[in-house]
This record gives sequence, structure tokens and C-alpha cells, in this order.
Amino acid sequence: MTGGPIRGGQTLPYSVVAGVTPCGPGWLVAGAKLHGTTFAPEGPRVIKSFGEVLDQRPTFSVIALNAPVGYPDESTPTGRSCDREARSLLGRRGAAVRSAPFRISLKDGVGVGGRKLDAVTLSLLPRYREVAAEMAPYRQRTVFEVHSELSFYQLNDDEPLRFSKSSEEGQKERRTLLEDRIPGVDRILESKFEGVSYSHLLDAAAFMWTARRIFARIGMRVPEDPEWDEEGLRMEIFR
Repeated sequence: MTGGPIRGGQTLPYSVVAGVTPCGPGWLVAGAKLHGTTFAPEGPRVIKSFGEVLDQRPTFSVIALNAPVGYPDESTPTGRSCDREARSLLGRRGAAVRSAPFRISLKDGVGVGGRKLDAVTLSLLPRYREVAAEMAPYRQRTVFEVHSELSFYQLNDDEPLRFSKSSEEGQKERRTLLEDRIPGVDRILESKFEGVSYSHLLDAAAFMWTARRIFARIGMRVPEDPEWDEEGLRMEIFR
């Protein structure tokens, strides 16, 4: 993934990566410019649709996306193999990994055994539908599924965090890790948008870090040998 994005027929002297997570108004995007060893976070933005995220100029070399990319054709209580392996890695924090719905659930909101999906997944279905409408196998050269607990697991030297991100202790724990690794991350963490929580900002910054790792080809996929869905999409989560 070398060479910067194109603008006006010229190659830019840098590349841009982004962590992207759904939020109330749309998608929170935390981008950073990469040039050699320089990693410079930019001010975050809220973008209305996922299609607009993909169409940004200069284009993102890597998008670390907090939403399912590949979907199983049938739902199981334990989810995809990437969901199960992520929980195993995370130990005490594994319960934070929800199973991705199966593909038909995107239309009818029905999960295992005809039961309604959980409230959080139901609230995110409109965002998931946006991603599903845009995704194709070739986009997996740029768009990579991530999860906040796995990104912070990696930031914490492959150790699960102690506290939930919904607690004050958990937010302090996450902020400390980000500030230790990303100079200038306060540009993201001090931002304020209507409908965007502090947890959203923490997550987006962590995803931006993971996007950098993917760009540098040191990001790790979970599992190492992923399954593929019927749309030809790999079912994997990066950290």
C-alpha cells in the first residue's frame, strides 16, 4: 500500500487512513496522514453516509470499519468464526463482541430461531445496510472490519482491558493507551459533535491506529484463515 492518493492527476506526498464507526448522525471518521514515519491525526468528521466515506477525496488508503463486512447465510448463537475467536482472545472482555446477524436479518431484523435481534444490533441495522449495499470483494483491499476491544487489546500489548468503556475507569484506561501511542490524539478526543459520545471518539481513534497497522502490513486478521460468505467477502476482524 505505497504511494499517496491522487488529486488532480498528481500523486500526493502522503497517504490517508481512517478509523470509521457508526454514530447517531451517520459515521464518525478519524483520519490521519501518513508520510514515512510521520503519523499525523486530523480533526475528526461526521459524514452522513457510508457511500460518502468511500467517496472522500483524497481517498483513504485504508478504512478500519466498525461494522460487519461479511455475513453468514445462517445465524448461530455464537456467530461467525471471527466473532468466536475474538471472544477467545479477549477473555474477560469477550462478551463485548456481539455476533454479526446473518444476511437476511439485514432485511427483516429477525435473528436465531425467529427471535428479534438484540436492541443494539437493531439500532445499527440501517448503518449495516449501508455497508452491505456498498461492499464487494474488491473493496476488501481498502475496507477492513475491526472491533474496539480488539484494537485496544493490541494497544495494550495483547492483553484484555480491565474495565468496560462505559465506565469512567474504562475511559481513562483507553485514553491513556491512546495518548501513549498516538501523538496528537487529543485532536480527536477533545472534539464535540451532537449525537457523538466520548466512547465513539475513543473507538474511532483506536480504529485509526489499527488502520495504520493494516497500511503497514502488520495488522493481524482474526482468524488467520477466514471463512468467506456467499457474496465472496472474507469474514474476518483485524487488530
